[in-house]
Amino acid sequence: MQKAINVHKEWNLTMSNHYEMMYILRPDLSEDQVNEAVNKYTDFLSQRGAENIDILNRGKKRLAYPVKKFLDGIYIQVNYQADGTQVAPLERAMRLSEEVIRYMTLKLKKSPKEALEQTDADASTEEE
Repeated sequence: MQKAINVHKEWNLTMSNHYEMMYILRPDLSEDQVNEAVNKYTDFLSQRGAENIDILNRGKKRLAYPVKKFLDGIYIQVNYQADGTQVAPLERAMRLSEEVIRYMTLKLKKSPKEALEQTDADASTEEE
């Protein structure tokens, strides 16, 4: 049950940082509540100037260990491009939210698309 959502704007050359955020929502949320939470954080990023927002709902999965007394969680992956000022306010909003049980943001060296293209190119040279 993977759902991908793309919210793309034109590339802005001043925004060169690519980020990947994974957050886990409580497993007892309904599908409407999950969509509402995803839209809330997508709007949060858009309003603060983030671009090329890609959202992937990875569905409900078993956690490796209990987090806030939950054994399962709904995994949401967000890739976006921004100048870095959005990370701290977004993480603060998630920390204060009761629907998010865990989150992590990574700064990527390359955009996810560039990394995938390089992986494909490396794989094709190994086959030759």
